[in-house]
This record gives sequence, structure tokens and C-alpha cells, in this order.
Amino acid sequence: MAGERLDAEWLRGWCGQANSTLAKLVHSFQARHGFEPGSNVVVLATEESHQATDALVELTPIPSDLTTMYWVIDEVSLPDVENGYFVHPASLVADHFREYGAVQINGEEPALVFASDGGGHLFALAGSGRVWRSTTASWFDQFDLAAASLQEFFDGLARQIRGQL
Repeated sequence: MAGERLDAEWLRGWCGQANSTLAKLVHSFQARHGFEPGSNVVVLATEESHQATDALVELTPIPSDLTTMYWVIDEVSLPDVENGYFVHPASLVADHFREYGAVQINGEEPALVFASDGGGHLFALAGSGRVWRSTTASWFDQFDLAAASLQEFFDGLARQIRGQL
């Protein structure tokens, strides 16, 4: 899987499967947990989010897999999956880039933060296609390898969603 680029059709299929599984999760959530779930959604890209992606591409060298992702997905919000997972919209990624810049990971090109978890850990995509996770809730500490590719990252999210059923 390393070295392979993200396929938009594969990602569209992932979105459909994730939304189907999330519907099951939300339907049974209150009975299992005793409180209502948050908004667990995969938001598909729109013309407005495509414009935000274009602006992000103009702002910074963006890994090609991230561009592919943002042409399919606007954002992902999974507050009730494990401790929460959030794929940020391109507009927020641009805001964060302006404020913090790219993250520096030893042996990698600078990476772009595109997601976080409910504990504040950050996920960054490097030009190599690898996904890195911060060891703390900081832009400036160490990042460890989280996935060999963006597809592997999304496969992991799918496993986490199914694990909540």
C-alpha cells in the first residue's frame, strides 16, 4: 500500500460504507450508552469546499492524496468513535497552516496537518503519502507513523467505526 496514491473512487466507496455504518451506530447509540450521540458524519465535498481546496493548493505545497481527498470529502466528524476523530475541512487546514506552518518530521518533507483526535493529537500527511500522529497535543513535538498511506488511515477509521457497534 505504501507508494500507492489515494483513488477517488475507492474513497467514494469508503464514504458510502462509513455513512451506512454510522447510521447503525447512531441508531443504537443512546440505548447502549445512555445519552444521545454527537454529530457523527462524513460530509461530501461541495463546490464551496472545492474552492477552499483550490485556495489551500495555492497557499502551500499540498500532498496529492490530500487534494484527492478534499475533492471527495469536505470533512469527517466522529466524536463518538473511540475518543473522537476529525478530518478537518480544507479551509481549517489553510487557517492552521497560516498560523503554525507545516510540521517537521525527521526524514520527511514538511507535512500538512489535516486531522485530529478527541485528545488533541494531530494527524499530518507528508509528501511521501505517509500519515503521522503527534505524540502529544502539540504542533511542535514528535510525530510517530500512524499509517503508510491515507487509504490505510481511512481503513483504520472504518475499523474504529465498526468496533463501536
